[in-house]
Amino acid sequence: MRVFNLILQHKTSSVFLFLILLFSLSCSGPSVKQETVSAPLSYFKNDEPGVKTGNIKIIPVKTAQCKFNIWTKQFGNNPAIKVLLLNGGPGLTHEYFECFENFFPQENIEFIYYDQLGCGYSDNPKDTNLWELSRFVEEVEQVRTALNLNKDNFYLLGHSWGGILAMQYALKYQHNLKGLIISNMMCSCPEYGKYAQEVLARQMNPKVLDTIRNIEAKGDFNNPKYMDLLMKYFYAEHICRIPLEQWPEPVKRSMSKLNSSLYITMQGPSEFGIAGNLAKWDVKAELKKLSVPTLCIGGKYDTMDPDHMKQMSKLVQNGSYLYCANGSHMSLYDDQQNYMNGLIRFIKAIDAGKKKAG
Repeated sequence: MRVFNLILQHKTSSVFLFLILLFSLSCSGPSVKQETVSAPLSYFKNDEPGVKTGNIKIIPVKTAQCKFNIWTKQFGNNPAIKVLLLNGGPGLTHEYFECFENFFPQENIEFIYYDQLGCGYSDNPKDTNLWELSRFVEEVEQVRTALNLNKDNFYLLGHSWGGILAMQYALKYQHNLKGLIISNMMCSCPEYGKYAQEVLARQMNPKVLDTIRNIEAKGDFNNPKYMDLLMKYFYAEHICRIPLEQWPEPVKRSMSKLNSSLYITMQGPSEFGIAGNLAKWDVKAELKKLSVPTLCIGGKYDTMDPDHMKQMSKLVQNGSYLYCANGSHMSLYDDQQNYMNGLIRFIKAIDAGKKKAG
């Protein structure tokens, strides 16, 4: 206040000179150079002949029944690093992975969006007999072949249900992989069910839990109150710890397109454990067979037990663990910097020729 009083006592010319001096001093301080990291020009180079389609490739996939079309989209170009993304659900779309566009390009990491059969832009047959894990594994293998992915460049990242698919694929085809990322998924559905019942359910308000249980007992899963309670008291705590009204648009967009037939057939209608085709899935005893460099990612508030996922990283032969202390099931959003930094570090360590990444 004293400074302003002194200024007011000066003549207009003095004030003007003072302001000029003040402005010049503010501009003459040490400048901070902003460093920007951008992808090399080759990252966006596309030499494929014919009409350009934004690097979208429709892949015909054979099943025992017939042939279906699978939608993929390549983002970037790096002959040594190609990350194929397996979405969760089952039955969500590739769209919630769109946040990778803010992190991978400047690190020269190519990644590939992929809508599994029954998801997003891929064909959506009505035959529920197709919703089998073994068939999805063979689908991934056909997609890999069509995209020319191999042990010298192929990283497979599976999130949630995609993590189940990634593990099962690796147990059969790890010789095709350069790196494996299991994001926010346990290796045993029975243990996941136990964790959901004995840990997560007990953290919920007892009255809310009773209401949810009553709705489930009646099989009234389409009751809007059921999803409303889950969103407020379960999803906001364990799926994505961002206020519901601020949830990332790609997450909401992907969830709005959920294939309920696929989801219920494989997962079951309840969020507390698995009751569908995957109910007895358990590869805990088989993880020791995996020699490919493997990163397991878990979040403190995840629907999956983070300690279980840490143990998974020790069961495989060449494992690393990334713990997201602020993250839940969507750690790629609610603990984003930690998630992305750890993931990129893992990929680059393998690319640099280190046997053990971490």
